[in-house]
Formats: sequence, C-alpha cells, structure tokens
Amino acid sequence: MDSTLAIAYLGTLVVLLAGVIWLVVRQIVKARSLENVISELQPKLQKEKGTPEDYYQLGSVYLRKKLYAQAIALFNKALKEGGENIPEVYNALGFSYFSQDQYDLAIKNYKEAIALQDGYVTALNNLGHAYEKKKLLPQAIDMYEQVLKLDEKNETANRRVTSLRKQVVSTT
Repeated sequence: MDSTLAIAYLGTLVVLLAGVIWLVVRQIVKARSLENVISELQPKLQKEKGTPEDYYQLGSVYLRKKLYAQAIALFNKALKEGGENIPEVYNALGFSYFSQDQYDLAIKNYKEAIALQDGYVTALNNLGHAYEKKKLLPQAIDMYEQVLKLDEKNETANRRVTSLRKQVVSTT
C-alpha cells in the first residue's frame, strides 16, 4: 500500500514537472522568436528605410514585449509610409496608447481603424473596452452590440455587454 502511494506521488510529481518544463520551453521559444525578429529588423531599419510592413512587424514585437513607446514610434512610421494593413496599424497604435492609459488617443486610433475597415471586429471590441475604461458605458455597450451584429458568437462582446447592462441597470 505504501509503495503504491509513493508511486502515485512520484507519478504526479513527474507529470507536474513535465508540465512546468513544457511551459518554460514554450516561453523560451516565444522569446527567441521575438528576439529573432528584432535582431533581423532593427539593424535593417537603422541602415535603410523600411517598408510599412517592416515597421508594423517590429512595432508588434515591441508591443508584445510591452515596450509601448518604441511600438508607437514604429507604428507611426508605418502609417507615414502607407501600405495595405493601415487599419491594423491604427488598431495596434490604439492598443499601445490604451496600454499606457491614454484612452483618448486609443479611442481616436480605434475609430480611425474602423473608419478605414468597416466591420473591423477587433477594433470595435477594443473601442468598447476603451469606452469602458473612460466610464462611457452607453458608448461601450453600443460598440459591443455592433460587434455582436457582425459576430454573434463573439465571447468578449457577449460577456462585456451583459456585464455593462447590469451595471447600467443597477445605477439607474
């Protein structure tokens, strides 16, 4: 009986350890991937003018690394250069500002993304979230409802609009 219990504990420990090792390796691979993009694009963009996609890609990496000021500078360069993914750049720029609690600038950029790409669900969700942070609950509800018209199974919009409606009802 004691040996069975010891084997069960050992087995559990091995499974937990394997899970932790898998998570660590996954994080290392992700970090390495981001560093590879930085090591490729950063020197290139210092030497020569890059494409809008280069600026957007490097800005996105900085955004994932939470280097918001650098990301903002690169997204602005991408916008200056033009390109095909302008709505995505505005959305990413909005997210960069949002992450720094600059909600008015975030809202401005999310609106620009939506104006350029009608039905841009991610930007609509982000705009709703920014309105929430500014305590503009009716506008936030409206944004989430627009998302649900485009994507009725959108979990974020469903969850947020339900929560906000409860808040609005409880305050009136």
